[in-house]
Amino acid sequence: MKDSVLAQLVALRGAPAAVLKARWRELFDTEPPAYNRRFLESRLAYRIQELAYGALSRETLDRLKAMAKQYADQDPAERKARPMLRPVAGTKLIREWEGVEHCVAVRTNDFEYLGRPYKSLSSVAREITGTKWNGWVFFGLKTSQAGK
Repeated sequence: MKDSVLAQLVALRGAPAAVLKARWRELFDTEPPAYNRRFLESRLAYRIQELAYGALSRETLDRLKAMAKQYADQDPAERKARPMLRPVAGTKLIREWEGVEHCVAVRTNDFEYLGRPYKSLSSVAREITGTKWNGWVFFGLKTSQAGK
């Protein structure tokens, strides 16, 4: 890896398929899969960065496994049918209000703010501001229709 990471990534873009396959053998020590060029480029780019900067942390891997398990338990038809109405469990929503940063954790069935569970984002927004708010608008997940 004589070249900088950026130079290696740029070189992937214009490289012939034979060069990509040779680079795959070099980086993965296996034969390249029979996927399209775009897949090879993206996977090679990831591997170059992984070798240069390190792999994902144990914490990140555990978080990804937990997210996968959360959705693996659902029926595939259900996953496709319903729109994502809420952020994925584990997401942190951060909002500054009157100079104070407030952090809300999205959980599977509710929200956590200051160690307490809340049924809705609106109830969290009301707790923070002291007034009635649409929680989705307050946390920037939805735009207000008032100005339109």
